[in-house]
Amino acid sequence: MREAIQLSKAGSDANEGGPFGCVIVKNDEIIGRGNNKVLLTNDPTAHAEVVAIRDACRKLGSFQLDDCEVYTSCEPCPMCLGALYWARPKIIYFANNRKDAADIGFDDSLIYQEVCTPLSERKIPIESIGRDEALRVFREWQARGDKFVY
Repeated sequence: MREAIQLSKAGSDANEGGPFGCVIVKNDEIIGRGNNKVLLTNDPTAHAEVVAIRDACRKLGSFQLDDCEVYTSCEPCPMCLGALYWARPKIIYFANNRKDAADIGFDDSLIYQEVCTPLSERKIPIESIGRDEALRVFREWQARGDKFVY
């Protein structure tokens, strides 16, 4: 956890993004590191956890974090939590919580609320178009014998 916290400070001090850091560990070795790089890269998805997941998966040669532990300086936001669930580590540890983040201007409560709000009532309009054509692609994929479900 100390390494994740140090990454959060280093990235923040360098104005790469907010004060967030993350490390991913496998077999007691750090295999992925990340700090928030949103400002550095102009990428709103460049959160510490996403950067660390990409680093670890590249090193592992896998899209999964089997038997890995995640140490993040703050409770993951909804996007990062989703990414972590997709990556499937065995455990996630965090230091600061979502209230601590909200108290310094990183408030994700709107996103948590929006996920449970009907599509027609969300703050950003969202609607389905082109479903018939897109469903054909889904059906073709489903029928493939060489697909890999992950």
